[in-house]
Amino acid sequence: MRPAAFLDRDGTIVEDVGYLHEPDKVQLLPGAAPAIARLNAAGILVVVVTNQSGIGRGMYGVEDYRAVQERLDALLAAFGARIDASYYCPHHPRFTGPCDCRKPGTKLFEEAGAALAIDFGRSFWVGDKLSDVQPARLLGGQGILVATGEGNLYQGQARAQGVTVVADLGEAVTEIVGPAVL
Repeated sequence: MRPAAFLDRDGTIVEDVGYLHEPDKVQLLPGAAPAIARLNAAGILVVVVTNQSGIGRGMYGVEDYRAVQERLDALLAAFGARIDASYYCPHHPRFTGPCDCRKPGTKLFEEAGAALAIDFGRSFWVGDKLSDVQPARLLGGQGILVATGEGNLYQGQARAQGVTVVADLGEAVTEIVGPAVL
């Protein structure tokens, strides 16, 4: 059983441009690729779990999501970083009805845990919204809210819930693996 870093995508790894579905609009946030490379080097699985309600709303299709993910993978590879697995929820309760996979639901995390033999107790949930980090409480890991994306809106609530708050993904990775050795 291995630990994982469950990362949100939009606002945590890449700029949140709203319903990202065009590969040429994928922009890594500063320091995100080196942070992911540090997780890779530390032997921590990197699993992206993202809500993609634009699919359920009919704004774009699964092929568009996949094209964005391929672009993200290519950008990270240029820095020697990789995502070990990606999971997405294509639903939105108002348009497609309720589901178990939309964060903060735990279905996608449980699927990843089973597929990749993840030790939830040694894992981390990192994102810019409370829904990104709340599954940590349910599954036994640690949540870390980043102040990128929408993170500034949730800092007070996150701290009140015992969630660590940091500036960005690079600082989150320092919380997870310790300071970088130069």
